[in-house]
Amino acid sequence: MMPRVLVVDDDPNLLRLVEANLRARGYQVDTAASGEEALEKLRQNNYSCLLLDLMLPGMDGIEVISETRAESDVPVVVMSALGDEERKVEALDLGADDYLVKPFGVAELLARVRAAIRRYGLENDAKTLRAGPLELDPGGGYVLVAGKRVRLSPMEYSLLRQLMQAAGRTVTHEELLDSVWGRGAGDDHYLHVYVGRLRRKLGDAVRIESLPGVGYRLDV
Repeated sequence: MMPRVLVVDDDPNLLRLVEANLRARGYQVDTAASGEEALEKLRQNNYSCLLLDLMLPGMDGIEVISETRAESDVPVVVMSALGDEERKVEALDLGADDYLVKPFGVAELLARVRAAIRRYGLENDAKTLRAGPLELDPGGGYVLVAGKRVRLSPMEYSLLRQLMQAAGRTVTHEELLDSVWGRGAGDDHYLHVYVGRLRRKLGDAVRIESLPGVGYRLDV
């Protein structure tokens, strides 16, 4: 069965366009025109990806991300006309997994959806991975830090997995972006936000070193 996607936007033309292109590729698609309707559908159904506009009537997209992350790990791909750095970082910091600035091409949208869903499904083929005090759950979802279980979102899991596989070696920004968000993602904001989240969750037992302009290294 193909993945099920929820598309949320108050622009009926864009909603129809995105829905039609996803259905043409075999996806199951539901739509919503408000934040309240989106949350209701998220609570009633299991989705593989949420495509979310930020500028919605009533409850805006930022609130939807916050509410969603309190209840679910479903990948959230923002699609918004608001492309400023502050808004992008805010959305990512609250738990969005990717951010597309309108207008965007259909091919780019589909690539981001595929990447998000692939990360969400890592539990299907992941293997136990260990590095220093870290043991990554092969089923996805959490890491053991010196025996203590720490919950991870799908993107946090994928990013940590890449760093653990290369423990002690610097992984470039480009390598991380391509492997976690998909080829051509090309936005270092994702890495700054998600590395920050990993550092907070992993605590002092693990050091993720930043090499400005180059990449990151997991020191264990």
